[in-house]
Amino acid sequence: MGIRHNAAMDKTILIQRIRQKYDTIRWVLHERARRIWAATEAKQIGWGGESIVEEATGITRNTIRRGLREIETDQTDQFASHQSRCQGGGRKNIETIYSGIRQELDALIDPVTRGHPESPLRWTCKSIRRLAEELKRHKIDVSPNTVRNLLHEMEYSLQANRKTREGVDHPDRNAQFEYINDLVKKFCDADQPAISIDAKKKENLGNYSNKGREYRPKNSPLETNMHDFPNKKLGKAIPYGVYDIAKNEGWVSVGINHDTAMFAANSIRSWWTEMGHERFPKATRLLITADAGGSNGYRTRLWKVALRKLSNDLQLNITVCHFPPGTSKWNKIEHRLFSFISQNWRGQPLYDLTTIVNLISHTTTSKGLTVRCAIDDTDYIKGIEVNDEQLESVGVKNHTFHGEWNYTLYKRKIA
Repeated sequence: MGIRHNAAMDKTILIQRIRQKYDTIRWVLHERARRIWAATEAKQIGWGGESIVEEATGITRNTIRRGLREIETDQTDQFASHQSRCQGGGRKNIETIYSGIRQELDALIDPVTRGHPESPLRWTCKSIRRLAEELKRHKIDVSPNTVRNLLHEMEYSLQANRKTREGVDHPDRNAQFEYINDLVKKFCDADQPAISIDAKKKENLGNYSNKGREYRPKNSPLETNMHDFPNKKLGKAIPYGVYDIAKNEGWVSVGINHDTAMFAANSIRSWWTEMGHERFPKATRLLITADAGGSNGYRTRLWKVALRKLSNDLQLNITVCHFPPGTSKWNKIEHRLFSFISQNWRGQPLYDLTTIVNLISHTTTSKGLTVRCAIDDTDYIKGIEVNDEQLESVGVKNHTFHGEWNYTLYKRKIA
């Protein structure tokens, strides 16, 4: 019994020593060197050496025996100094196995193929899993990871949609841009106000996630509601902006119910009262550049009725120029005011109206943009209709060039 016990102890010690040795050198051994080293250790131990080395290192007995054969038959001269395998050894390249795999994959990615009525990918997302499944239907058995690597080599990448298409361009699109630019320059040179107007998208009020990130202490993200269902009690905020093109200043009225033409006109009135009349004390006319649609669209009759009242109240001749349909991104207010407001409140939940007003009012840029903001709690009514007779009484003077887009309302003295 004592002899057996000592033999078991010697085997355990031997396994531990080999394991320690292997753990020390394994990181610098390539495949062939590891095999030859394991075989050398097993040969030195003698009988039972293969099982001891296998248990100590995890290297399989077949691999150890292969190493022993290479030592005994002196096969190491088959390898160049930098090789770990025989010439031609190892798994074949996927393109060697399936010579046309790139062409098949490229055909599946092609937009025309996706739109083909018989294509299984017509109504599915082209994920690497689905592409791998479709390749298998073409007798090409590959994994999703292989598909990902091939796509990378073929210079494909994951890409989101990009909003660049504006629909069919109007033939006078550029001519209208030039017309607007000329008028803006004339107004600015004469020290008369020229503004850009638009409504920003409606925002849900409450503890909702807002796109973007901001710096916070590590592992302490701001917690917000799981769902974005509107809070009926808090409602929504409707920011309507007025941007002074020459002075690089902005005004935003935050409405609480509906974006109507009356709301748009009152936002301009608020800008004039709070900022405009101080900046332009000698103003006799006002130029407004606006989008083609929405509450201030050129087809909106109520917009022109609201402008008539605004012109009379401010005692200013008001000229309006609309950008052609589908070109709203060219409106100055989009990239000189609204974009910076969005940057300023990124990652910030818009809890209530006060939060929105504070965030908008503190929006600045390195080029000196200043913004003022206030809540407009007027209850604006939707669906007000204007008949032909009422529209005629407004007295809109259409310009010679595209009178539907360019027109002026001359002030009328208040009796």
